[in-house]
Amino acid sequence: MPKPYPCEFRDDVVGMARDRDPGVTVEQVAKDFGVHPMTLFKWLRQADVDAGVKPGVSGSGSAELREARKRIRLLEQENEVLRRATAYLSQANLPGKGPTRS
Repeated sequence: MPKPYPCEFRDDVVGMARDRDPGVTVEQVAKDFGVHPMTLFKWLRQADVDAGVKPGVSGSGSAELREARKRIRLLEQENEVLRRATAYLSQANLPGKGPTRS
């Protein structure tokens, strides 16, 4: 996966794309800054969402959602480990299942 662009760079490119002269396309701005045009279109769309112009999940909201999902996965893994440990320990305590004394 390619390295993400710094936030300052993205903000500068979005600002330039918004303030471009008539006749200058978004594709030309993207080419001037060395980013793919589709990337710049995504940045523009996300900037609209962050500004409240368009509906959607803001950048900070998506980061929180990503962290929450990560935490959920971790808790599900811990739950699975505890479930297996409980099953193992309950089998070990059944009469006649453990090691016999001689």
